[in-house]
Amino acid sequence: MKSRKLSRTRRRAAILGAAATSVVAGVALLPNWSAGAAVVDDPKVDARTKATFQRLADAVFTDRTEALVDGKQDNRGKPLTDGFSGDVTLSSKQNRTEDATLSSLDQRKERLAKLGEKYSKGSTAVTLDATNVKGRKAKVAVTETTTLTYEKVRGDEPKATGFQAHHELTFTADRHGNWQLTGIRDTDEGLAVNQTARPSVAPMVAATTTSTTPSAPKASTSYPGPANAKNFTASGLDYNAMAAYAKQYWSNYNTAYPDFNGQGAGGDCTNFVSQALKAGGWKHVPGYVYDYTRWFGNADIQSHSFIGVNEWSWFAQNSKRTTSLANVYQMDVGDVLQVDFDKDGSKDHTMIVTSRSRGVPYLTYHSTNTYSRSVASIIASYPTAAYYAYRT
Repeated sequence: MKSRKLSRTRRRAAILGAAATSVVAGVALLPNWSAGAAVVDDPKVDARTKATFQRLADAVFTDRTEALVDGKQDNRGKPLTDGFSGDVTLSSKQNRTEDATLSSLDQRKERLAKLGEKYSKGSTAVTLDATNVKGRKAKVAVTETTTLTYEKVRGDEPKATGFQAHHELTFTADRHGNWQLTGIRDTDEGLAVNQTARPSVAPMVAATTTSTTPSAPKASTSYPGPANAKNFTASGLDYNAMAAYAKQYWSNYNTAYPDFNGQGAGGDCTNFVSQALKAGGWKHVPGYVYDYTRWFGNADIQSHSFIGVNEWSWFAQNSKRTTSLANVYQMDVGDVLQVDFDKDGSKDHTMIVTSRSRGVPYLTYHSTNTYSRSVASIIASYPTAAYYAYRT
């Protein structure tokens, strides 16, 4: 609820009093708003306002999701955010940002269509987790849960892909006490399907020539990839168990391991993939946590190779547990994909393949928690990144 406005008499007296004080002190006081403008006290955020914050956040992320859907949903001719005005709305700057975001997502949809992927419908729901108000600014933490249904272009795609993402929205009150959405920050460390912001990246790893930090060869992203069928019995590993583990814990984290989401660039992604590999038969190699020829992890202690993106790559090659694939489209269930977003030589993200359909691998990962996202979607979102594909 808005606070009561100062009467004209009280406001004039307050301004004159402040001016007199500034003359005596020899200091010029500058008002927050232009002279004569109606200004309210710091506005309060009641339950009704919080509910409107939530509805606007839901509209923002629903608009982003629907920009990826083939055709228009519910015959909407304009974004849902256009329906907000008055007490809570988008600032003009944020409105321009959202227009640019929707345009970028529309272009991504076209790139995906050329790769044979479309979404028939999308569903987004936003819950409000916390609201922190200081003066005329409100920080609002929300959780977005989105599902996109695959259109049957190839015929045997997974039913859907989806994710859970966390965001912090900044609302700023104008001089009348009306709230405007002035900023959106993704607080996860990873990649949401409808995200256009550049992902956070890990610090550059110093170049080295030691045998325990080998460089992995980059994989091509051209479609389709040359044939390279996976032998599911030669290694003795249970690749279906790896996929089942990833599908079980993509959003509900296994409490038998620590959660590194939100703890620096990379988050929980490699920790999650290591858990899935362990569920499928990868055995611990005990030793010193900094030794990249060792690999182990449980609730109490983890080697750097268990939780670190580059460190995992070094162990995977040192141990000969993986071989590099020439093309990302050669990956199959249980294989691992890593991405270097800025091509600085330091890998930034790790994902595991949980299904494959007609030459297209589908990935599940943490940070942002995501299931069954196609490698085509990853490449369409980050076409300039470097990719590394590992056969396990």
